[in-house]
Amino acid sequence: MPHADAARKRDPAMDDRPAWLADGAAHVWRPYCQMKTAAPPLAVARTEGARLILEDGRELVDGIASWWTACHGYNHPHIRAAVQAQLETAPHVMFGGLAHAPAYRLAPRLARALPGDLDHVFFAESGSVSVEIAMKMAIQYWINRGVRGRTRFVAFRGGYHGDTLATMTVCDPEEGMHSLFAAVMPAQHIAALPTDEASEAALGRLLSDRGGEIAAIIVEPRVQGAGGMLFHDDEVLRRLRRLADTHGVLLIFDEIFVGFGRTGDLFACEGAGVIPDIVTLSKALTGGTLPLSAAVATRAVYEAFWSDDPGAALMHGPTYMGNPLACAAANASLDLFETGAWRADVARIAEGLRNGLEPCRGAPGVVDVRGLGAIGVVEFEAAVPVQAWCQRFAEAGAWIRPMGRVVYLTPAFITADAEVELLTRAVRSVVCA
Repeated sequence: MPHADAARKRDPAMDDRPAWLADGAAHVWRPYCQMKTAAPPLAVARTEGARLILEDGRELVDGIASWWTACHGYNHPHIRAAVQAQLETAPHVMFGGLAHAPAYRLAPRLARALPGDLDHVFFAESGSVSVEIAMKMAIQYWINRGVRGRTRFVAFRGGYHGDTLATMTVCDPEEGMHSLFAAVMPAQHIAALPTDEASEAALGRLLSDRGGEIAAIIVEPRVQGAGGMLFHDDEVLRRLRRLADTHGVLLIFDEIFVGFGRTGDLFACEGAGVIPDIVTLSKALTGGTLPLSAAVATRAVYEAFWSDDPGAALMHGPTYMGNPLACAAANASLDLFETGAWRADVARIAEGLRNGLEPCRGAPGVVDVRGLGAIGVVEFEAAVPVQAWCQRFAEAGAWIRPMGRVVYLTPAFITADAEVELLTRAVRSVVCA
Protein backbone atom coordinates (compact mmCIF):
# COMPACT_ATOMS: atom_id res chain seq x y z
CA MET A 1 0.00 0.00 0.00
CA PRO A 2 1.47 3.39 -0.91
CA HIS A 3 2.39 5.71 1.92
CA ALA A 4 1.55 9.38 2.12
CA ASP A 5 4.73 10.63 0.44
CA ALA A 6 4.16 8.34 -2.50
CA ALA A 7 0.54 9.48 -2.77
CA ARG A 8 1.60 13.11 -2.88
CA LYS A 9 4.24 12.38 -5.51
CA ARG A 10 1.78 10.45 -7.64
CA ASP A 11 -0.91 13.14 -7.39
CA PRO A 12 0.43 16.67 -7.88
CA ALA A 13 -3.01 18.07 -7.18
CA MET A 14 -2.42 17.16 -3.57
CA ASP A 15 0.36 19.74 -3.32
CA ASP A 16 -2.17 22.51 -2.91
CA ARG A 17 -4.33 20.59 -0.45
CA PRO A 18 -4.14 20.83 3.32
CA ALA A 19 -1.50 18.66 4.97
CA TRP A 20 -4.11 16.49 6.71
CA LEU A 21 -5.65 15.59 3.35
CA ALA A 22 -2.34 14.89 1.64
CA ASP A 23 -1.08 12.82 4.58
CA GLY A 24 -4.25 10.83 4.97
CA ALA A 25 -4.99 10.22 1.30
CA ALA A 26 -2.86 7.09 1.14
CA HIS A 27 -4.78 5.49 3.98
CA VAL A 28 -8.44 6.52 3.72
CA TRP A 29 -10.64 4.17 1.65
CA ARG A 30 -13.49 6.29 0.25
CA PRO A 31 -17.05 5.10 -0.53
CA TYR A 32 -18.28 4.25 -4.04
CA CYS A 33 -14.92 5.33 -5.35
CA GLN A 34 -12.23 3.86 -7.58
CA MET A 35 -9.32 5.01 -5.48
CA LYS A 36 -6.74 4.76 -8.27
CA THR A 37 -8.44 7.16 -10.66
CA ALA A 38 -10.71 9.36 -8.54
CA ALA A 39 -9.98 13.04 -8.14
CA PRO A 40 -9.05 14.17 -4.62
CA PRO A 41 -12.06 14.99 -2.47
CA LEU A 42 -12.88 18.59 -1.60
CA ALA A 43 -11.45 19.53 1.77
CA VAL A 44 -14.14 20.83 4.15
CA ALA A 45 -13.00 23.12 6.94
CA ARG A 46 -16.39 23.74 8.56
CA THR A 47 -20.10 23.86 7.91
CA GLU A 48 -22.71 26.53 8.46
CA GLY A 49 -26.42 26.53 7.64
CA ALA A 50 -26.80 25.04 4.17
CA ARG A 51 -23.15 25.63 3.27
CA LEU A 52 -19.87 23.76 3.20
CA ILE A 53 -16.87 26.05 3.79
CA LEU A 54 -13.79 24.58 2.16
CA GLU A 55 -10.21 24.84 3.32
CA ASP A 56 -9.41 27.08 0.36
CA GLY A 57 -12.10 29.57 1.48
CA ARG A 58 -14.76 28.69 -1.08
CA GLU A 59 -18.34 28.24 0.08
CA LEU A 60 -20.57 25.65 -1.55
CA VAL A 61 -24.31 25.41 -1.05
CA ASP A 62 -24.93 21.76 -0.19
CA GLY A 63 -27.58 20.56 -2.60
CA ILE A 64 -27.88 17.08 -1.12
CA ALA A 65 -27.59 17.82 2.63
CA SER A 66 -24.88 15.19 3.16
CA TRP A 67 -26.93 12.42 1.57
CA TRP A 68 -30.15 14.10 2.80
CA THR A 69 -29.32 13.90 6.51
CA ALA A 70 -28.82 17.57 7.46
CA CYS A 71 -32.49 18.51 7.15
CA HIS A 72 -32.24 21.46 9.58
CA GLY A 73 -28.96 22.63 8.11
CA TYR A 74 -25.54 22.27 9.64
CA ASN A 75 -24.57 23.39 13.12
CA HIS A 76 -28.11 24.08 14.24
CA PRO A 77 -27.72 25.81 17.61
CA HIS A 78 -30.50 23.84 19.32
CA ILE A 79 -29.09 20.46 18.30
CA ARG A 80 -25.53 21.56 19.04
CA ALA A 81 -26.48 22.67 22.55
CA ALA A 82 -28.24 19.37 23.24
CA VAL A 83 -25.22 17.34 22.14
CA GLN A 84 -22.82 19.52 24.13
CA ALA A 85 -24.94 19.14 27.26
CA GLN A 86 -25.11 15.37 26.84
CA LEU A 87 -21.35 15.13 26.22
CA GLU A 88 -20.75 16.65 29.63
CA THR A 89 -23.02 14.05 31.24
CA ALA A 90 -22.47 10.70 29.49
CA PRO A 91 -21.21 10.29 25.89
CA HIS A 92 -22.07 6.59 25.80
CA VAL A 93 -23.70 3.93 27.95
CA MET A 94 -24.12 0.35 26.80
CA PHE A 95 -27.77 -0.62 26.30
CA GLY A 96 -27.43 -4.18 27.55
CA GLY A 97 -28.79 -4.04 31.09
CA LEU A 98 -28.50 -0.25 31.42
CA ALA A 99 -30.77 2.65 30.49
CA HIS A 100 -30.34 6.38 29.97
CA ALA A 101 -32.75 9.27 29.63
CA PRO A 102 -32.08 10.39 26.02
CA ALA A 103 -33.08 7.01 24.54
CA TYR A 104 -36.00 6.47 26.88
CA ARG A 105 -37.33 9.91 26.06
CA LEU A 106 -36.77 9.49 22.33
CA ALA A 107 -38.57 6.17 21.89
CA PRO A 108 -42.02 7.33 23.09
CA ARG A 109 -41.67 10.54 21.07
CA LEU A 110 -41.07 8.51 17.92
CA ALA A 111 -44.02 6.28 18.81
CA ARG A 112 -46.28 9.32 19.21
CA ALA A 113 -45.06 10.84 15.94
CA LEU A 114 -45.66 7.67 13.92
CA PRO A 115 -49.20 6.63 12.98
CA GLY A 116 -51.16 3.75 14.45
CA ASP A 117 -49.54 1.43 16.96
CA LEU A 118 -45.94 1.66 15.73
CA ASP A 119 -44.94 1.78 19.38
CA HIS A 120 -41.84 -0.37 19.89
CA VAL A 121 -38.46 1.12 18.99
CA PHE A 122 -35.26 -0.85 18.48
CA PHE A 123 -32.23 1.45 18.10
CA ALA A 124 -29.11 0.94 15.99
CA GLU A 125 -26.39 3.05 14.36
CA SER A 126 -27.05 3.06 10.62
CA GLY A 127 -29.83 2.77 8.10
CA SER A 128 -28.53 -0.47 6.63
CA VAL A 129 -28.42 -2.05 10.08
CA SER A 130 -31.96 -0.92 10.89
CA VAL A 131 -33.15 -2.70 7.73
CA GLU A 132 -31.19 -5.79 8.77
CA ILE A 133 -32.96 -5.62 12.13
CA ALA A 134 -36.35 -5.25 10.46
CA MET A 135 -35.62 -8.31 8.33
CA LYS A 136 -34.55 -10.30 11.39
CA MET A 137 -37.69 -9.14 13.21
CA ALA A 138 -39.84 -10.38 10.34
CA ILE A 139 -38.16 -13.80 10.14
CA GLN A 140 -38.13 -14.35 13.90
CA TYR A 141 -41.72 -13.13 14.19
CA TRP A 142 -42.83 -16.18 12.26
CA ILE A 143 -40.46 -18.51 14.10
CA ASN A 144 -41.75 -17.28 17.45
CA ARG A 145 -45.30 -17.92 16.24
CA GLY A 146 -44.39 -21.50 15.40
CA VAL A 147 -44.32 -20.98 11.63
CA ARG A 148 -41.24 -22.36 9.88
CA GLY A 149 -39.84 -21.69 6.45
CA ARG A 150 -40.75 -18.01 6.10
CA THR A 151 -37.28 -16.66 5.39
CA ARG A 152 -37.68 -14.84 2.06
CA PHE A 153 -38.71 -11.28 1.22
CA VAL A 154 -40.52 -9.53 -1.58
CA ALA A 155 -38.74 -6.36 -2.69
CA PHE A 156 -39.02 -4.22 -5.80
CA ARG A 157 -37.18 -3.22 -8.94
CA GLY A 158 -35.53 0.15 -8.44
CA GLY A 159 -35.31 -0.34 -4.69
CA TYR A 160 -32.32 0.26 -2.46
CA HIS A 161 -32.14 -0.74 1.20
CA GLY A 162 -28.46 -0.70 2.16
CA ASP A 163 -25.01 -2.11 1.56
CA THR A 164 -24.77 -4.83 4.20
CA LEU A 165 -25.08 -8.45 3.15
CA ALA A 166 -28.76 -8.99 3.99
CA THR A 167 -29.89 -5.59 2.75
CA MET A 168 -28.15 -6.13 -0.58
CA THR A 169 -30.45 -9.09 -1.20
CA VAL A 170 -33.53 -6.83 -1.24
CA CYS A 171 -31.99 -4.20 -3.52
CA ASP A 172 -32.64 -4.18 -7.24
CA PRO A 173 -30.22 -6.86 -8.54
CA GLU A 174 -29.84 -5.02 -11.84
CA GLU A 175 -28.76 -1.67 -10.44
CA GLY A 176 -25.11 -2.69 -10.44
CA MET A 177 -23.63 -1.85 -7.08
CA HIS A 178 -24.15 -5.28 -5.58
CA SER A 179 -23.99 -7.65 -8.56
CA LEU A 180 -20.50 -8.81 -7.57
CA PHE A 181 -21.93 -10.49 -4.49
CA ALA A 182 -24.79 -12.36 -6.13
CA ALA A 183 -23.21 -15.77 -5.55
CA VAL A 184 -23.20 -15.40 -1.76
CA MET A 185 -26.60 -13.76 -1.32
CA PRO A 186 -29.85 -15.68 -0.86
CA ALA A 187 -32.30 -15.05 -3.66
CA GLN A 188 -35.30 -12.89 -2.83
CA HIS A 189 -38.41 -12.19 -4.86
CA ILE A 190 -37.82 -8.95 -6.77
CA ALA A 191 -41.07 -7.77 -8.30
CA ALA A 192 -42.55 -4.78 -10.07
CA LEU A 193 -44.29 -2.24 -7.87
CA PRO A 194 -48.09 -2.66 -8.03
CA THR A 195 -48.75 0.58 -9.88
CA ASP A 196 -51.88 -0.67 -11.64
CA GLU A 197 -54.36 -3.54 -11.53
CA ALA A 198 -52.23 -5.80 -13.72
CA SER A 199 -49.08 -5.46 -11.62
CA GLU A 200 -51.14 -5.78 -8.44
CA ALA A 201 -52.60 -9.04 -9.76
CA ALA A 202 -49.12 -10.31 -10.68
CA LEU A 203 -47.82 -9.57 -7.20
CA GLY A 204 -50.91 -11.23 -5.74
CA ARG A 205 -50.15 -14.40 -7.73
CA LEU A 206 -46.57 -14.40 -6.44
CA LEU A 207 -47.77 -14.11 -2.86
CA SER A 208 -50.38 -16.80 -3.41
CA ASP A 209 -47.86 -19.19 -4.94
CA ARG A 210 -44.91 -18.51 -2.63
CA GLY A 211 -46.51 -17.00 0.47
CA GLY A 212 -45.47 -19.93 2.63
CA GLU A 213 -41.82 -18.91 2.27
CA ILE A 214 -42.26 -15.13 2.49
CA ALA A 215 -41.73 -13.31 5.78
CA ALA A 216 -42.42 -9.76 4.60
CA ILE A 217 -42.73 -7.26 1.80
CA ILE A 218 -40.24 -4.38 1.99
CA VAL A 219 -40.60 -1.09 0.11
CA GLU A 220 -39.39 2.49 0.08
CA PRO A 221 -42.64 4.46 0.27
CA ARG A 222 -43.22 7.24 -2.26
CA VAL A 223 -39.61 7.48 -3.44
CA GLN A 224 -37.11 4.76 -4.27
CA GLY A 225 -34.07 6.84 -3.43
CA ALA A 226 -30.60 5.57 -4.24
CA GLY A 227 -32.00 3.25 -6.90
CA GLY A 228 -32.73 6.23 -9.12
CA MET A 229 -35.08 8.65 -7.34
CA LEU A 230 -38.12 6.82 -8.67
CA PHE A 231 -41.50 8.14 -7.53
CA HIS A 232 -44.74 6.26 -7.00
CA ASP A 233 -48.08 7.38 -5.60
CA ASP A 234 -49.72 6.42 -2.31
CA GLU A 235 -52.13 4.01 -3.99
CA VAL A 236 -49.14 1.70 -4.43
CA LEU A 237 -48.76 1.60 -0.65
CA ARG A 238 -52.45 0.93 -0.15
CA ARG A 239 -52.24 -1.96 -2.63
CA LEU A 240 -49.27 -3.38 -0.73
CA ARG A 241 -51.13 -3.18 2.56
CA ARG A 242 -54.11 -4.99 1.07
CA LEU A 243 -51.91 -7.69 -0.45
CA ALA A 244 -49.94 -8.19 2.75
CA ASP A 245 -53.15 -8.58 4.74
CA THR A 246 -54.76 -10.87 2.19
CA HIS A 247 -51.79 -13.22 2.03
CA GLY A 248 -50.72 -13.00 5.65
CA VAL A 249 -47.25 -11.46 5.31
CA LEU A 250 -45.68 -8.54 7.13
CA LEU A 251 -45.17 -5.15 5.48
CA ILE A 252 -41.97 -3.15 6.07
CA PHE A 253 -41.62 0.51 5.08
CA ASP A 254 -38.05 1.69 4.66
CA GLU A 255 -38.40 5.41 5.44
CA ILE A 256 -34.69 6.06 5.80
CA PHE A 257 -34.76 8.43 2.83
CA VAL A 258 -38.29 9.86 2.96
CA GLY A 259 -38.80 10.01 6.72
CA PHE A 260 -38.68 13.29 8.64
CA GLY A 261 -40.34 15.62 6.22
CA ARG A 262 -38.57 15.03 2.93
CA THR A 263 -41.78 14.41 0.92
CA GLY A 264 -43.87 17.06 2.73
CA ASP A 265 -45.28 14.79 5.46
CA LEU A 266 -43.34 13.93 8.59
CA PHE A 267 -43.50 10.29 7.48
CA ALA A 268 -44.70 8.87 4.19
CA CYS A 269 -46.81 6.26 5.99
CA GLU A 270 -48.56 9.05 7.89
CA GLY A 271 -49.29 11.01 4.72
CA ALA A 272 -50.45 7.93 2.83
CA GLY A 273 -52.65 6.70 5.66
CA VAL A 274 -51.00 3.27 5.50
CA ILE A 275 -49.54 1.68 8.62
CA PRO A 276 -46.77 -0.85 8.03
CA ASP A 277 -45.90 -3.59 10.50
CA ILE A 278 -42.32 -2.30 10.77
CA VAL A 279 -40.79 1.01 9.71
CA THR A 280 -37.08 1.84 9.51
CA LEU A 281 -35.71 5.30 10.21
CA SER A 282 -32.26 6.91 10.02
CA LYS A 283 -30.61 9.67 7.93
CA ALA A 284 -32.39 12.84 9.18
CA LEU A 285 -33.29 11.28 12.54
CA THR A 286 -30.51 13.27 14.25
CA GLY A 287 -30.61 16.19 11.85
CA GLY A 288 -27.42 14.95 10.23
CA THR A 289 -25.45 15.28 13.44
CA LEU A 290 -24.64 11.76 14.61
CA PRO A 291 -25.31 8.22 13.37
CA LEU A 292 -28.54 6.71 14.69
CA SER A 293 -31.28 4.50 13.29
CA ALA A 294 -34.35 2.68 14.47
CA ALA A 295 -36.63 -0.18 13.49
CA VAL A 296 -40.08 0.53 14.91
CA ALA A 297 -42.63 -2.28 15.15
CA THR A 298 -46.34 -2.50 15.85
CA ARG A 299 -47.65 -4.08 19.01
CA ALA A 300 -48.62 -7.23 17.11
CA VAL A 301 -45.02 -7.76 15.97
CA TYR A 302 -43.61 -6.94 19.39
CA GLU A 303 -45.97 -9.33 21.14
CA ALA A 304 -44.53 -12.24 19.17
CA PHE A 305 -41.29 -11.65 21.09
CA TRP A 306 -42.97 -11.15 24.50
CA SER A 307 -42.43 -14.49 26.16
CA ASP A 308 -41.15 -16.42 29.18
CA ASP A 309 -38.75 -18.12 26.76
CA PRO A 310 -35.36 -16.33 26.61
CA GLY A 311 -34.87 -17.76 23.13
CA ALA A 312 -37.85 -15.76 21.86
CA ALA A 313 -36.04 -12.46 22.45
CA LEU A 314 -34.88 -10.50 19.40
CA MET A 315 -31.35 -11.69 18.80
CA HIS A 316 -29.64 -8.42 17.99
CA GLY A 317 -27.68 -5.88 20.01
CA PRO A 318 -25.39 -3.25 18.44
CA THR A 319 -22.62 -1.98 20.69
CA TYR A 320 -23.55 1.66 20.15
CA MET A 321 -27.28 0.98 20.23
CA GLY A 322 -29.15 4.00 21.58
CA ASN A 323 -26.01 6.09 21.91
CA PRO A 324 -26.86 8.97 24.31
CA LEU A 325 -25.20 11.68 22.18
CA ALA A 326 -27.11 10.57 19.10
CA CYS A 327 -30.38 10.27 21.03
CA ALA A 328 -29.89 13.77 22.47
CA ALA A 329 -29.43 15.08 18.93
CA ALA A 330 -32.55 13.22 17.76
CA ASN A 331 -34.62 14.62 20.62
CA ALA A 332 -33.46 18.12 19.72
CA SER A 333 -34.28 17.47 16.06
CA LEU A 334 -37.79 16.34 17.04
CA ASP A 335 -38.17 19.59 19.01
CA LEU A 336 -37.64 21.43 15.72
CA PHE A 337 -40.05 19.22 13.82
CA GLU A 338 -42.71 19.71 16.47
CA THR A 339 -42.77 23.47 15.79
CA GLY A 340 -44.20 22.68 12.35
CA ALA A 341 -42.14 25.43 10.67
CA TRP A 342 -40.45 22.89 8.41
CA ARG A 343 -43.69 22.30 6.46
CA ALA A 344 -43.68 25.79 4.97
CA ASP A 345 -39.97 25.46 4.22
CA VAL A 346 -40.45 22.19 2.38
CA ALA A 347 -43.30 23.71 0.33
CA ARG A 348 -41.15 26.75 -0.44
CA ILE A 349 -38.20 24.60 -1.52
CA ALA A 350 -40.48 22.36 -3.58
CA GLU A 351 -41.63 25.40 -5.57
CA GLY A 352 -38.08 26.63 -6.02
CA LEU A 353 -36.87 23.25 -7.24
CA ARG A 354 -39.83 22.86 -9.58
CA ASN A 355 -39.37 26.29 -11.16
CA GLY A 356 -35.61 26.07 -11.26
CA LEU A 357 -35.30 22.60 -12.77
CA GLU A 358 -38.17 22.69 -15.27
CA PRO A 359 -36.01 24.43 -17.94
CA CYS A 360 -33.90 21.26 -18.02
CA ARG A 361 -36.78 19.41 -19.63
CA GLY A 362 -35.92 18.93 -23.28
CA ALA A 363 -32.18 19.41 -22.74
CA PRO A 364 -29.91 16.90 -24.52
CA GLY A 365 -30.18 13.44 -22.98
CA VAL A 366 -32.84 14.42 -20.43
CA VAL A 367 -35.81 12.03 -20.22
CA ASP A 368 -37.63 13.46 -17.19
CA VAL A 369 -37.75 16.27 -14.68
CA ARG A 370 -39.72 15.55 -11.50
CA GLY A 371 -40.10 16.59 -7.89
CA LEU A 372 -41.81 15.74 -4.65
CA GLY A 373 -41.47 17.80 -1.49
CA ALA A 374 -37.85 18.86 -1.02
CA ILE A 375 -36.64 16.52 -3.78
CA GLY A 376 -35.85 17.63 -7.31
CA VAL A 377 -34.67 15.22 -10.01
CA VAL A 378 -33.35 15.47 -13.56
CA GLU A 379 -33.11 12.04 -15.17
CA PHE A 380 -30.98 11.19 -18.21
CA GLU A 381 -30.99 8.43 -20.82
CA ALA A 382 -27.60 7.19 -19.65
CA ALA A 383 -25.32 7.50 -16.65
CA VAL A 384 -23.77 10.93 -16.25
CA PRO A 385 -20.04 11.62 -15.68
CA VAL A 386 -20.16 12.02 -11.91
CA GLN A 387 -16.63 13.22 -11.29
CA ALA A 388 -16.56 15.79 -14.07
CA TRP A 389 -19.98 17.16 -13.22
CA CYS A 390 -19.20 17.39 -9.50
CA GLN A 391 -16.30 19.63 -10.45
CA ARG A 392 -18.45 21.81 -12.68
CA PHE A 393 -21.15 22.14 -10.02
CA ALA A 394 -18.51 23.14 -7.48
CA GLU A 395 -17.21 25.81 -9.85
CA ALA A 396 -20.77 27.18 -9.84
CA GLY A 397 -20.80 27.29 -6.02
CA ALA A 398 -22.80 24.10 -5.40
CA TRP A 399 -22.10 20.70 -3.95
CA ILE A 400 -24.15 18.27 -6.05
CA ARG A 401 -23.19 14.64 -6.55
CA PRO A 402 -25.09 12.87 -9.35
CA MET A 403 -26.03 9.23 -9.00
CA GLY A 404 -26.24 6.92 -11.98
CA ARG A 405 -28.62 8.50 -14.48
CA VAL A 406 -29.92 11.25 -12.21
CA VAL A 407 -28.88 14.65 -10.99
CA TYR A 408 -30.88 15.27 -7.85
CA LEU A 409 -31.31 17.97 -5.21
CA THR A 410 -32.32 17.22 -1.62
CA PRO A 411 -31.30 20.41 0.20
CA ALA A 412 -31.67 21.26 3.87
CA PHE A 413 -35.08 22.64 4.73
CA ILE A 414 -33.51 25.91 5.91
CA THR A 415 -31.91 26.56 2.50
CA ALA A 416 -32.73 30.15 1.52
CA ASP A 417 -34.54 30.97 -1.72
CA ALA A 418 -31.38 32.52 -3.16
CA GLU A 419 -29.45 29.35 -2.31
CA VAL A 420 -32.10 27.15 -3.95
CA GLU A 421 -31.81 29.33 -7.04
CA LEU A 422 -28.01 28.94 -6.95
CA LEU A 423 -28.42 25.16 -6.84
CA THR A 424 -30.88 24.98 -9.72
CA ARG A 425 -28.85 27.47 -11.74
CA ALA A 426 -25.80 25.27 -11.27
CA VAL A 427 -27.78 22.28 -12.57
CA ARG A 428 -29.05 24.26 -15.55
CA SER A 429 -25.55 25.51 -16.37
CA VAL A 430 -24.32 21.94 -16.77
CA VAL A 431 -27.41 20.14 -18.06
CA CYS A 432 -28.51 22.79 -20.55
CA ALA A 433 -25.05 23.71 -21.80
